[in-house]
Amino acid sequence: MYLSRFLSLHALWVTVSSVMQHYPSVWGHYDVCKTQIYTEEGKVWDYMACQPEARDMIKYVKVALDPPDITCGDPPETFCAMGNPYMCNNECDASTQELAHPPELMFDLEGRHPSTFWQSTTWKDYPKPLHVNITLSWNKTIELTDNIVITFESGRPDQMILEKSLDYGRTWQPYQYYATDCLDAFHMDPKSVRDLSQHTVLEIICTEEYSTGYMTNSKIIHFEIKDRFAFFAGPRLHNMASLYGQLDTTKKLRDFFTITDLRIRLLRPATGEIYVDEQHLARYFYAISDIRVYGRCKCNLHATGCKEENKRLLCECEHNTTGPDCGKCKKNYQGRPWSPGSYLPIPKGTANICIPSISSIGTNVCDNELLHCQNGGTCINNVRCQCPPAYTGILCEKLKCERDPGGCSQNSGQGAISQGPLLLLTALLGAAGLCTC
Repeated sequence: MYLSRFLSLHALWVTVSSVMQHYPSVWGHYDVCKTQIYTEEGKVWDYMACQPEARDMIKYVKVALDPPDITCGDPPETFCAMGNPYMCNNECDASTQELAHPPELMFDLEGRHPSTFWQSTTWKDYPKPLHVNITLSWNKTIELTDNIVITFESGRPDQMILEKSLDYGRTWQPYQYYATDCLDAFHMDPKSVRDLSQHTVLEIICTEEYSTGYMTNSKIIHFEIKDRFAFFAGPRLHNMASLYGQLDTTKKLRDFFTITDLRIRLLRPATGEIYVDEQHLARYFYAISDIRVYGRCKCNLHATGCKEENKRLLCECEHNTTGPDCGKCKKNYQGRPWSPGSYLPIPKGTANICIPSISSIGTNVCDNELLHCQNGGTCINNVRCQCPPAYTGILCEKLKCERDPGGCSQNSGQGAISQGPLLLLTALLGAAGLCTC
């Protein structure tokens, strides 16, 4: 008898251990907007915060160069080989496909031998600065999820600024400065992301790590998104719940990783030395073979899909929201002000759905179909929701702690999760007659 009960207990513990093991794996996925659940009142919708999967956003980018005639090849010109700057018999010719280097080759799949790349004109007008602005536009708000990576076919520039816009290019802010000598170029002390912390993660720095001349293995420049994430999520980003909690409650942090446009400002090409060799100006130019930008459409946690329509990215909005970023409530669903979804409480977040306007639903405040009470609330005679102790609002859609001066701490959301496996174990033990509680 005791052996049988021990084996039963062991089997139950294995089940619960499995649940506990996989509990953190759902943190931060947010890949479902709603699901049907069964309650005593029948089948109802359970809404949750949701967001699109991250993807390669370069597939949807539009590129513009300033000055527009800065690409080499019109008229044709010769330039020096990257590996041997004194071998100056290479040719750029826009009228010949094999010798042309147009802007779209910054984003193509590497297929043409030895590689494909965009290239600027050489520094033939020295000492006039060789300045180039490369603007990447999406006509959509994007949330960055991985490092921005720029691969140069030439040497990495001596001076460069990466900038971002949050308003479709109307205004710009620096993201990071790059230089062989930060103090000389930008009057800034050199730093790396490793010098930052949670408290200084938004600091705009100048780095000397990526600005060297002609070196075969020194072609890549990074803007380190993941290293900044790691200040909150840990070195291997295992604690995404902590990161999402910070993004949820800190608008400046959320905006830091959000863009509509990027601008690469190339200010001085790689020289490899202190002085420019005026006898060999064909040595100096910019050439980029690849740009990588990974992110997701910003949908304010109201969509899992993002589609391209009329050459524009649009969120496939849920929760009765609409707009390119799901940034407003649909008509007749303005029963309360629009609000973005929330990552908290982990793991499902809070959907903050738009509810029907009072004028569009008559006397019904809730029902068992479209207007169900959220978070375990009960609909009483279609006129009000009886909410669980921790929730309030017309449809039990708000946490009561949001009204408190201290707000809802992240620990409160996580605490609710940590009880899940324990409650499951208690229920299983009770079902098996092994619990005397």
